[in-house]
Amino acid sequence: MTKHEVSRESFSRRIWRKTWQGWGVKLGFAWIAVLVFAGVFAPFLANSMPLLMRKDGVISAPVLDYLTKEDVLVLAMFALLVVLAGVSWSAGKRLLVFIAGTLLATLLINALLTPPSVVIYDQFRSAAYTQVEWRVMPPIEYAPQDYLRDFGDTGLEEPLESTERTHWMGTEENGADVLSRMIHASRIALSIGLIATGISLVIGVILGGLMGYFSGVIDMLGMRLVEIFESIPTLFLLLTFVAFFGRSLYMMMIIIGVTSWSGYARYIRAEFLKLRKQDYVQAAVAGGLPLSSILFRHMLPNGVAPLLVGVSFGVASAILAEATLSFLGLGLVDAPSWGQMLNQAVKSSLFNWWMAVFPGGAIFLTVFAYNLIGEAFRDAIDPQLSRNAGTGI
Repeated sequence: MTKHEVSRESFSRRIWRKTWQGWGVKLGFAWIAVLVFAGVFAPFLANSMPLLMRKDGVISAPVLDYLTKEDVLVLAMFALLVVLAGVSWSAGKRLLVFIAGTLLATLLINALLTPPSVVIYDQFRSAAYTQVEWRVMPPIEYAPQDYLRDFGDTGLEEPLESTERTHWMGTEENGADVLSRMIHASRIALSIGLIATGISLVIGVILGGLMGYFSGVIDMLGMRLVEIFESIPTLFLLLTFVAFFGRSLYMMMIIIGVTSWSGYARYIRAEFLKLRKQDYVQAAVAGGLPLSSILFRHMLPNGVAPLLVGVSFGVASAILAEATLSFLGLGLVDAPSWGQMLNQAVKSSLFNWWMAVFPGGAIFLTVFAYNLIGEAFRDAIDPQLSRNAGTGI
């Protein structure tokens, strides 16, 4: 590619091209893609009920009858993302359509869908579901809350230890399949990372943009507010709220988001302090454009690049916070979590190595993947780092 061709590239395209030159970012995105696939299609990858079956000449799909509202919403959001990826709209318009579509899907699902409140997984191993003409089972034939009570006394089992069943990653203390819980727990890891980071990103961009654009007194007051929130220990605040108000994934997302915006505000403030004197910004002010248009339509697209680095590290930090809380035994009770499973490695008198290796490995790989992505963006954005890495153009 010649220098003339590079000069005609947009800034965002150049950043993406330079980011993708490293092998680390490709591995990071590959792992994240695996997690997204597992999280979206978890009910079809690990479940105790047949995907399809034929009995007495009638074909049915039991898995569809037991999909939860969360399952349907995740599938709807994924389908909407796939559709929007093929539409040649601006990023802002796609984001607005995605948010509107998600809200509409949430309202429709809550109004129209009534899944069974209690699922007895033992019944799917009875004659009604096994003595059929044919059936198609998921790759992992155990649901994350299937504790195999029909097999008698079940509990911690090492991988492939049982002679009656196949558990590739063993079972946890209640008898549930670890691989099934690992697959379903990827939803929590992804959702808490993305939603908590999204909350902090919105707050940070708005406050940081106002500080950088107005400067002066507003900047001084804003920086004092940033310093206050930077001094708040997020983990101890989470522990306090859990102790007083109980365990809630949404509460974790909000607390992590509300206490983690200061870094994004600093990024945007620094960028806006540089951009506020640019000719195109002054022209927009002279043209009488509203403040929201100046800040978020003209200045933000030109100052958003450093945020890509902060967002990737922020997602990793949110995942670690949830895993730490679950490891301490204060995470969610009714939903599988990697930190919760990691806690079971040391709960008995023996060290249950499989409960440490698999959940701990998933946490490590996820955080490492986001760090690789963040470093790749940082190297691509910073010209000096790009030259040192040999990728500068």
